[in-house]
Amino acid sequence: MIFNLFRYISPVWYFNLKPSLDWQYFPNIEQIRALGIPLEIDKGYKSKEAQERDLAYRAFQVGYIARSERNPGLNVWKPINDIPIVDEYRFLRKNFHPIWVFYILVIRLLSLHNPLREIKAYWQNRKTPRENYLQQAINYKEYDEFESALLNEKPLVSIIIPTLNRYKYLKDVFRDLEKQTYTNFEVIVVDQTDPFDKTVYEGWKLTLRYWYQEEKALWRARNEAIEAAKGEYILLYDDDSRVDANWIEQHIKVLDFFDADLSSGVSISMVGAKVPAHYSYFRWSDQLDTGNVLLKKQVFREIGLFDRTFEKQRMGDGEFGLRAYLAGFKNVSNPKAKRLHLKVGSGGLRQMGSWDAFRPKKFWAPRPVPSVLYLYRKYFGNQLAIWALIKNVPISIVPYKFKQKKSFLILGSILSLFLIPVVLFQVVLAWRISSKQLKKTKIKC
Repeated sequence: MIFNLFRYISPVWYFNLKPSLDWQYFPNIEQIRALGIPLEIDKGYKSKEAQERDLAYRAFQVGYIARSERNPGLNVWKPINDIPIVDEYRFLRKNFHPIWVFYILVIRLLSLHNPLREIKAYWQNRKTPRENYLQQAINYKEYDEFESALLNEKPLVSIIIPTLNRYKYLKDVFRDLEKQTYTNFEVIVVDQTDPFDKTVYEGWKLTLRYWYQEEKALWRARNEAIEAAKGEYILLYDDDSRVDANWIEQHIKVLDFFDADLSSGVSISMVGAKVPAHYSYFRWSDQLDTGNVLLKKQVFREIGLFDRTFEKQRMGDGEFGLRAYLAGFKNVSNPKAKRLHLKVGSGGLRQMGSWDAFRPKKFWAPRPVPSVLYLYRKYFGNQLAIWALIKNVPISIVPYKFKQKKSFLILGSILSLFLIPVVLFQVVLAWRISSKQLKKTKIKC
């Protein structure tokens, strides 16, 4: 955990867990200086430990990506015992919205921590400015001129697309793939549409394989397609997306440039929209989106396929991404390989399962989707899973379409107080189901 109070606001962040290989995710002071990264020590912190951790976290956030596993970075995973509480609040002020800093203060007071000490530390940092990592982001200028040996080798890429009741959009997917500048790829489609129409696959200038899967199961579809893939590189894609002609090329180039194992592309939701700020530059990826990621098939060989516990639920891709991170594979967030995600309201996962991890479709359904708690508890433990619930459940009361509006999230938190009996029932139900899932997984092992 980078700072102690970080657990309250980001309890289930990938990088809270120590991986088997430290790729200098959080470089130390000497490494930062040697590489010429324009970051200075924040002397507003009282302790040296806080200064080092803050600097390492800033290097992570501005997009520092190491090329080698030699000389691991700062060990931010060791227990923190000597950081003053005033330094903890300084870190929070620098990295999170004031509402979340106040939320943590309330949590600390309700947890019976020394109120005078907490309030004093909170007040002393009231004027601490928030970091703007976008302005400090590292610009890998040499990337544009980089001659990729991997691109020149032209390895076979297997593009895997599960589809369900989206033939109209699937045809647009095929049109985009026909225009790709990189041409050594095959397309594998696992079709779960009723009624199945094989004529959809006729007449395309693509190396195209497909089969019909009667069971409506996303992770089964992806797993079987991965096993059938001929390529040593797997590109996972969705059936309701659009991409530019250099999409595959940019994925391959990033793997080569950063000597990475996974290239996680970014998504936009409207034509012409900008890539979200925190995904607009190269950085370590803290997620895996199976609608836009290129990875070596070797990753699957070493850590296994997707966990089918997540079938018809949520976060199966997140679990796989976490598993890959823990196993020491490098995952780079790639703003060059973007897609337009149409988020079609019918078909696909939205037909098979839930739209959102914390927003159930039915009033008496579990909140969150049980597989979310299964993931949290399996990797982070019950305590951090509970902190994730405390943070995310109240704001999930508002509908999905308002989830980006801060005023509505505050309203949702207030409304949750009046719905405590219902919300508690939903959470307990989700917890019980996730317990059964965890038990079943242990039996399988």
